[in-house]
Amino acid sequence: MSEYLFTSESVSEGHPDKLADQVSDAILDAILTQDPTARVAAETLANTGLIVLAGEITTTANVDYIKVARDTIKRIGYDNTEYGIDYKGCAVLVAYDKQSPDIAQGVDGAHDDPLDQGAGDQGLMFGYAVNETPQLMPLPIWLSHRLMERQAQLRKDGRLPWLRPDAKSQVTVRYINGKPDSIDTVVVSTQHSPEISLEMIREAVIEDIIKPVLPKELIKGEIKFLVNPTGRFVIGGPQGDCGLTGRKIIVDTYGGAAPHGGGAFSGKDPSKVDRSAAYAGRYVAKNIVAAGLADKCLVQVSYAIGVAQPTSVMVETYGTGKVSNEVLTRLVLDHFDLRPKGIVKMLDLLRPIYQKTAAYGHFGRDEPEFTWENTDKAIGLKATAGF
Repeated sequence: MSEYLFTSESVSEGHPDKLADQVSDAILDAILTQDPTARVAAETLANTGLIVLAGEITTTANVDYIKVARDTIKRIGYDNTEYGIDYKGCAVLVAYDKQSPDIAQGVDGAHDDPLDQGAGDQGLMFGYAVNETPQLMPLPIWLSHRLMERQAQLRKDGRLPWLRPDAKSQVTVRYINGKPDSIDTVVVSTQHSPEISLEMIREAVIEDIIKPVLPKELIKGEIKFLVNPTGRFVIGGPQGDCGLTGRKIIVDTYGGAAPHGGGAFSGKDPSKVDRSAAYAGRYVAKNIVAAGLADKCLVQVSYAIGVAQPTSVMVETYGTGKVSNEVLTRLVLDHFDLRPKGIVKMLDLLRPIYQKTAAYGHFGRDEPEFTWENTDKAIGLKATAGF
């Protein structure tokens, strides 16, 4: 019998790095609404009373970037300077350039087949799925996200009015023979108003946030609950930490359960394979597991700038595959178009759907816009594999 502990974390929509991600993706959505073929690489920095918008944007859209940033900060809940930033009074600096023509010529050049548009950069991307949850996600990251969603829900509906936007969660799961057996430790740190006592915070977080989220079948023995372990978390948001787009790439994906190619998602239009190919990798891996062809599946794809076809495609099933990894790789190449433009068409990515992805994970969510979570290829994969 093998036994081990595995941990993943999440952060709230009010965490400064996630605030930056959401501003970047809100700007991307505003541009795509008017100009679906825009080239966008929108970066955001959030500090005390200051938002800086920078990056490269080539578009015909006419967008009020400052208003989009303020509206996003307001929606998250930063409407008071005491919280670390206030949407009404913060300064917003805009410093966007156009996309480099050297990059554009490799992406936009004329091709006999319009689907042969080149990749916007080189790089490697991973997709992953595992049958630990109905959403085929690793359990620790899935639970960590649900805790942060619950924190935001109770903050916004007024049931715990002393909660503030910034928060983090971390869940440690005990695995036996590779399967989740029980919850070992849950950590939640949440920003709060100064007048509330630590005792009240800990009781409310454990009873109202943590316990409703944990699956009853995984509560075995005594779980270690660590709530605001430093004792005080009043100063938070961009005042407590400078926030930057793209600094929560493991939170955005699989919580460390699978490799990451290193490229962030938020603020990038789907010509950037950092984003679109990672979504395609998830789509491929999830359909392989949904088809019953493996219990766990990792997919790697890689690209060269200006070249449409992937430079490599790999499938790894960790000994759980019903057919060999080589057979699965051939199935993937037959059933999925992994050229950048093919991915955009396959997953219908030229839509303003991205702000929703920028908090609580890009994967494992039952949102109709998240086409990469569909399992519509599973039946075809299973049939071709001979099952």
